Amino acid sequence: MLGEIKGLNEECGIFGVYGHPQAAHMTYYGLHALQHRGQEGAGVVVSDGYDLKQSKGQGLVTEVLDEEELMTLSGHAAIGHVRYSTAGGKTFENIQPLFFRSSTGSLALAHNGNLVNATKLRQELEETGSIFQTTSDTEVIAHLIKRAGRTPIIDRIKQALNELEGAYAIVMLDEKRLIAALDPRGMRPLSLSKVGSGYAIASETCAFDVVGAEYIREIHPGELLVIDDQGIQVDSFSQPKDRSICTMEYVYFARPDSNVDHNNIHSVRKRLGKKLAEVSPVEADVVTGVPDSSISAAIGFAEQSGIPYELGLIKNRYVGRTFIQPSQALRERGVQMKLSAVKKIVEGKRVVMVDDSIVRGTTSRRIVNMLKEAGAKEVHVRISSPPITHPCFYGIDTSNSGELIAANHSIEEIREMIGADTLTYLPVDAMVEAVDRNDTSPNCGHCLACFTGKYPTDLYEDSLPPHEKEQLIGAKS
Repeated sequence: MLGEIKGLNEECGIFGVYGHPQAAHMTYYGLHALQHRGQEGAGVVVSDGYDLKQSKGQGLVTEVLDEEELMTLSGHAAIGHVRYSTAGGKTFENIQPLFFRSSTGSLALAHNGNLVNATKLRQELEETGSIFQTTSDTEVIAHLIKRAGRTPIIDRIKQALNELEGAYAIVMLDEKRLIAALDPRGMRPLSLSKVGSGYAIASETCAFDVVGAEYIREIHPGELLVIDDQGIQVDSFSQPKDRSICTMEYVYFARPDSNVDHNNIHSVRKRLGKKLAEVSPVEADVVTGVPDSSISAAIGFAEQSGIPYELGLIKNRYVGRTFIQPSQALRERGVQMKLSAVKKIVEGKRVVMVDDSIVRGTTSRRIVNMLKEAGAKEVHVRISSPPITHPCFYGIDTSNSGELIAANHSIEEIREMIGADTLTYLPVDAMVEAVDRNDTSPNCGHCLACFTGKYPTDLYEDSLPPHEKEQLIGAKS
């Protein structure tokens, strides 16, 4: 993926392991495999059975955790987190796992997703005496667990989880156990594996391959897993509701070598590309994809259309995450530091540029312009998802419809703005058919809110940005 120059960012990735003598090192490798899900911060908490130790910081996993640091984190159980901030600010305190000590023991939490009732719960907790140390909605979960009293920890966790609304895949760690839970709609991916005599939990199955773990199954919506020295206990905290897994996991977020709900992501994206070629044919000479997440869809488009696939765009993998851009001209050049057109491939050609989405339109405009500057005779843009017309409140950084080009402009207007010769998107029904989850839920098990505006949960006005709050109030009246 293109980091800063792509329009979508997912909140985070989580990993947990229990029953391995080098739990911290295992978590390091697991988080490294999940780095695409968040690049702003990383952290790990390790248990040796008696105490918890933590290390976290801003930056990539390799920048936060080195060998010397990992050697100080001895233990057989650990949880870790890579973060892209959507809820809460970009501060050190918000980097997860969040770690809490109390008279009844320690607890660490890592969370992927977003709670739509976090503001409401936070206000209630503060009114009864809670003092928050972060602006992250994840801290709300810890306070709810503590508020539940002195009943057994698992009962308190169940009670707390039932007060949450939104998307959440969670791993927790105390001195004696690793706990994992998935929200009743299963809006985020979370899977279980076996590693040696222990177990591992991860947001994506690609993390299991890296640490040599054997995939067992996905964690089910509303399920609570407790892993300790006695093995694994399967429990539930809620009845599952209609499945609403984020469709953008298939389209964009997940790594191509991951499997989500038994579907290989690369294969799904190829089907999206093939379906796109069926519904939006075009006469052209070459097909190219925007690296990295759109390559699979571009291959599928090429196979279905019979137009040759070529590497018309190349990503520079050695550019730092940040660089100084003191002028608009240099900011425009910043895109070319990360992405460049292959002139000999596109020069004089009619090019089909396949991308997974258009969010704000600035990146698409720059890439189209880059291809034309390299000599492309025509650039036909094909998008392997529908127009993103509504904000996401479940963990993607599109919480304001004012930032979404498709919420404010027609497809023809967008085509003109990005400078493409033609532009088409994949319709919603075609996208759902291509993903082919065979789910019995009313929407085939997808969350399609960013495309349709039909949200799977209630939305709480206090948790919305001002612009969206006004729209919601207007819609209710």
